[in-house]
Amino acid sequence: MNEDEGLSTPDHDTRVDDLIATISKIRDEDLTGRFLRDLCTRNELEAMAQRWEVAQLVDQGVPYLQIAKRTGASTATITRVASWLHHGQGGYLSVIKKRRP
Repeated sequence: MNEDEGLSTPDHDTRVDDLIATISKIRDEDLTGRFLRDLCTRNELEAMAQRWEVAQLVDQGVPYLQIAKRTGASTATITRVASWLHHGQGGYLSVIKKRRP
């Protein structure tokens, strides 16, 4: 089953586009955090934070077993994030590059 299967309805696209536009307009870190905490469960936020940490570590070339030990992520999650990092939409890489000093 494709991860996006069943999500390609016009309503979905409009809702996702609206959410993306809304988040992109928030310029305040505290407000962004409060919005995300209202929008997501704690477990959802933790899962996203874990994937973000994994993406940064994969980009740094840290071995998968070390990433698993540091983050608690499964090797399946690490492999999936690495695939998105290297073959996805470019979001991870673009944001990682913006955050570099």
